[in-house]
Amino acid sequence: MTGDALPAGPIAVLSGGRSAERDISLLSGQTVTAALRSLGCQVREVDPAAGDWVARLRDVSCAFIALHGPGGEDGSMQGALQSLGIPYTGSGVLGSALAMDKLRSKQLWQGVGVATSAFVTLHPDSDWQAVIERLGKVFVKPNYEGSSIGMASAATADELQRAYEVARGYGATVLAEQFVDGPEYTVAILGGAALPAIRLETANEFYDYQAKYLADDTRYHCPCGLDADTEAQLAELALRAFFSLDCAIWGRVDVMRAADGSFQVLEVNTVPGMTSHSLVPMAARAAGLDVAALVRRIVALSMERCS
Repeated sequence: MTGDALPAGPIAVLSGGRSAERDISLLSGQTVTAALRSLGCQVREVDPAAGDWVARLRDVSCAFIALHGPGGEDGSMQGALQSLGIPYTGSGVLGSALAMDKLRSKQLWQGVGVATSAFVTLHPDSDWQAVIERLGKVFVKPNYEGSSIGMASAATADELQRAYEVARGYGATVLAEQFVDGPEYTVAILGGAALPAIRLETANEFYDYQAKYLADDTRYHCPCGLDADTEAQLAELALRAFFSLDCAIWGRVDVMRAADGSFQVLEVNTVPGMTSHSLVPMAARAAGLDVAALVRRIVALSMERCS
């Protein structure tokens, strides 16, 4: 395959799954399916929560992974498809696993000099007051979830312990990350280049699940309002964070800007949302790509990698 050519055979769109992000994944899958069909592709919709999902992959040319969260974005599905000899979209096993693991991502970034906010891991016997005294206000996050699921802020020891109990319901590893009091930006990556950055503005305390998928008053600024040199610095940081985790093809890097003007990387998403509220399609439109062109490019780049 060359350029943006698409495979002749069926393309499986994997969505749904069993993670807490199942509903969003199904919406992403619908968007991708519609885009591929508009391009004249044969599409086979596959939900890994169904018992026959492996059989439904028989004879497909490639798989478009639209699975969010554990089981689809953590390297396990990538490894399964690799074992089956089926080309798939997005990052490989290592990049997917590292990006899904917030703790390992931040540890790696600290080692290679990618700016990210201070953090600690929490445990049932953590000294809640000592954490607050060290970091101040924090965001508490489950290590392996996306879409801000299970996430909450905490400014006191009691709030921190309560937030930990909620987050622990989504996995044993929980992080408390130092609060960055400033605007949030997101940078989409496509084919080794950064797309125009988006600045997020919400009436909520932070860009949470409700602001991401349900609210109609969340504001998305693209152009993001930064001058050209500063946006270039943001793009460079996002690309460094992305490639340091061995990520590839496409993704999204979330970044906060502190009061002193510095940028702090929050996380990398290797299977970003593709819903009507999603950010990568928004950034692609700013770069002159509609959803169909974006999906075509993701598939073509992924097939080139596997050729």
